[in-house]
Amino acid sequence: MPIDILFGNISVISGFIPVIVAAVNYRQLDKVLRLLALYFVFSVLVDIDLWLSLNIFKVKNTMPILHVFVMISVILLGIVYYYMYSNNYLKRISIILTISTAIISIFYARNMLLYPSIPITALGILLIIFSLIYFYQMLYPHEYVPLEKQSLFWINAGILFYSGVNIFLFMLLNQIPAQHRANYYIIHNVTNIIANILYSIGLFRKPKQLA
Repeated sequence: MPIDILFGNISVISGFIPVIVAAVNYRQLDKVLRLLALYFVFSVLVDIDLWLSLNIFKVKNTMPILHVFVMISVILLGIVYYYMYSNNYLKRISIILTISTAIISIFYARNMLLYPSIPITALGILLIIFSLIYFYQMLYPHEYVPLEKQSLFWINAGILFYSGVNIFLFMLLNQIPAQHRANYYIIHNVTNIIANILYSIGLFRKPKQLA
């Protein structure tokens, strides 16, 4: 089996890990973690849909699925970070950034048969900003709690790692010759596997509010 296909399959399978952990640990999850669990379910369903479309049903163009994924991700993760922030100023920033990114995603979804390079790049930038702001918030907790014991620390780290590593791949994918894209997409698959492990660690932890 070619290495790009192997990592692609492992990447899809790894998406089930945080979903299973969330299901097992569901009663201990607070509102934010349950919203994140919903996002992980949505994400793995999209991955399965893409995999089936490409490998089983031989769909030639799966770009509409990616456009829908980006738009829903912007809204859902925007809501998540709104609740993650502890003061009204940061909450207002999250609303402004989420709406702005949603507008960009909708505007560039006029042709849903093209790869959503700008919308997915905008989503990546949004998540990098959100995750960095959250890490800044964690520097000034009302009550000291070791970082490694905080659920959202691990999940936020996974989001920052995934978005930070893949941002240039998403931005430049259209410029990469089609015959070489699979090799570059291994980067995405590896980071997705690592991110799913970080999400799962976070979902195992008992939620702890900073505010």
